[in-house]
Amino acid sequence: MAFRSDWLPALAAFESAARHQNFAHAAEELHLTASAVSHHVRKLEARLGVALFQRHARGVSLTAEGRHLADVAGGAIHDIDGAMQDLRRRRDDAHVVRLTTLHSFAYTWLIPRLPAFVAAHPDIRLRVDTEISLTRFDDVGPDLGVRHGPGRWPGLSALPLMEESLFPVAAPSLPGLAQVRAPADIQRLPLVADLSHQGWHDWFRANGVHGARVDERFVFSDSTDMLRAAAFGLGAALARERVVAPWLSSGQLRRLPGEAMAGRYAYHIVYPSHRRPRAAVRRVIDWLVAQPVA
Repeated sequence: MAFRSDWLPALAAFESAARHQNFAHAAEELHLTASAVSHHVRKLEARLGVALFQRHARGVSLTAEGRHLADVAGGAIHDIDGAMQDLRRRRDDAHVVRLTTLHSFAYTWLIPRLPAFVAAHPDIRLRVDTEISLTRFDDVGPDLGVRHGPGRWPGLSALPLMEESLFPVAAPSLPGLAQVRAPADIQRLPLVADLSHQGWHDWFRANGVHGARVDERFVFSDSTDMLRAAAFGLGAALARERVVAPWLSSGQLRRLPGEAMAGRYAYHIVYPSHRRPRAAVRRVIDWLVAQPVA
């Protein structure tokens, strides 16, 4: 006897009734009436020519034949459900893009632009991971990243995103700020720093101040924390242009005298060289490249 697709409703009703050993509970699960479940089961019994349930005053119980069919049907329905859930996950995953970057970049440059991203790509779900260490781009890792560096990383393709420059900033309330009129005067202020490849010594030399006395009161691993410390008046900070913009526009920090120093490194979009970007990943890359850097 060949299996036909019109058996599926009856088989689903039977599997639920067998699992619950109760037609009413099966009806509640399937959003049917108990009589409808009973009708499906009787229809299945008629087609098979065997009794699947013993009916008695206290309810129903499976026959040996019913137990055999219930075991097979339960496994088959579980497998079908698992396959359908997997297909749904694949569909959803096709619209999920995992991006890794520095916290300072996400906080000051990326997040303020995300409303425009949502308007342009409402179907994409962006997962943003922020950390200082270099993330591994393996098969279970992120799809792409924005890194600050030389633009050459083993196993990664890199697209230039934007150049960088550095200049000193401080809170308007920082003691001694009124006496700062030239780059050399800044060395008399308390200084805060991050773990950037270019620091205060580099900036002073670039501005013609040689042998500067650098007193770094606080050193932070994250540029955002350094700028927050500067905004609280703990010292002047050597800030990256793209990262400090929100603090300057809000007036929490002000730029100090001196020329900006060209950054040794720049921001790059990176993704695994061995893995062609999916359509959604490509759309995120194109959107990042199209953003005005200012």
